Amino acid sequence: MQPPMLEMRNITKRFPGVVANEGVDLTVLPGQVHTLLGENGAGKSTLVKILYGLYQPDEGNISFDGSPINIDSPATAIGIGIGMIHQHFMLVDTLTVAENVALGLGKQLSLTNLKPIRQRIEEVSEEFGLRVNPDAYIWQMAVGERQRAEILKALYRNVRLLVLDEPTAVLTPPEVTDLFVTLKQLTADGRGLVFISHKLNEVMEISDEITVLRDGKVSGHTRPAECTRESLATLMVGRPVELTRTLEAQTPGTPKLEVHSLAVRGDRGKLAVEDVSLQVHAGEIVGIVGVSGNGQRELAEAIMGLREIESGEIAINSQQTSTPTPKQVRQMGLAYVPEERMKYGSIGDFTVAENLVLTDYNRPPYVRRGVLSLSAIEQRSKQLVDDYSIRTPNTQTLTRKLSGGNIQKVVLAREFSGDAEVLLVAQPTRGVDIGAAEYIHQQLLTQRKQGKAILLISEDLDEVMALSDRLVVMYEGAIMGQIPKQEATTEQIGLLMSGVS
Repeated sequence: MQPPMLEMRNITKRFPGVVANEGVDLTVLPGQVHTLLGENGAGKSTLVKILYGLYQPDEGNISFDGSPINIDSPATAIGIGIGMIHQHFMLVDTLTVAENVALGLGKQLSLTNLKPIRQRIEEVSEEFGLRVNPDAYIWQMAVGERQRAEILKALYRNVRLLVLDEPTAVLTPPEVTDLFVTLKQLTADGRGLVFISHKLNEVMEISDEITVLRDGKVSGHTRPAECTRESLATLMVGRPVELTRTLEAQTPGTPKLEVHSLAVRGDRGKLAVEDVSLQVHAGEIVGIVGVSGNGQRELAEAIMGLREIESGEIAINSQQTSTPTPKQVRQMGLAYVPEERMKYGSIGDFTVAENLVLTDYNRPPYVRRGVLSLSAIEQRSKQLVDDYSIRTPNTQTLTRKLSGGNIQKVVLAREFSGDAEVLLVAQPTRGVDIGAAEYIHQQLLTQRKQGKAILLISEDLDEVMALSDRLVVMYEGAIMGQIPKQEATTEQIGLLMSGVS
């Protein structure tokens, strides 16, 4: 057996009031993909930030190529041969690929003399099949191309160990396939990879070794041949998790949400939604998929009355409008779970009880003769906390003190428990752990069974394909295709997400 490239031993890192890592061990061999798996807050990011010199451990030691090292900064890490691809790309949009590489070299270099850099970029691109034009501006590049540029930056510096933090989060399925081809080429060249992900299918496909973290500690170490998606989920959460979803057959009812030839402008004044038409029937989940930034957010905001409609109209329960307002669409029968639960879905300095009645506080039985009925609010809040398994000390706890998953449950409980017949649900499981995601999926299917019409917007393709009766694919603000669940394939959806009809 070849000697380890990287050894992290007994790594412990404390922050005020929390132990982020406790006695964590990690070993990476040359030519190996070692995956770090765990829920949000499990300690994955802290561990790799220690490896990259962004944090210093309180206890433990690190060895690279058999020699003890002290990584006190990212520059030290890069000098040793350790690179990191962050989930949010570290590129300057207004510069070319070659100029971004030049900026990262950390030495005096004229941006007008890029010929040797361009030549080396082309050599590395050819060697690893990265297909990057050194003269392309970052702002002109697709997300997958930007990620290849990030990887190329690291390879230009000849890193031998590469850390990739959630590298597939913003990629289409074809881009994920291309990325995995590149990663396998890197390991074939003897490089070691630390791969961070929460997508169990990808972890099973790409990994040689898997280390699972839970509550800052190693809860298990395994290999794909020795585990299943279900066993990995159990290691992450500490209990069995239901990963598969079965859509019970039921006949959709009448259209409850209709969007006709909708056009909506984005924040920069350009059309972000263009000629979009769709219907959602009672007892049906319609899932909208697409890479982030292709008009999904603007579509949701326009339906909810949070963004002005340029042209077209919407209809909720057969009531049409081209100038919706949030108050109006709620009165028409629509409930809304926004993608940013802290910014638009809840008020952090309000109590759990207050957030649970935000949309009904001015209606009986919560108000009588203009005065809030605190007893009615408390009774209703306790019932929803029990019904939706919200983990909170009590209903008077400030909402910002809850975990992300429990804040999301507060929003769901408020929106799902009313009499709205149409549910607009955006990114319902973004940033929540796998246990909370399981619960949220169950609630969506319960609402479907009760005859609600649900428009589900998510960038998690697995989630949408598991929950939806029909899939609508958006690309650059337009609908590329509408496909029944039973006819949809990952390959087909991936091509449509890439703009290939």
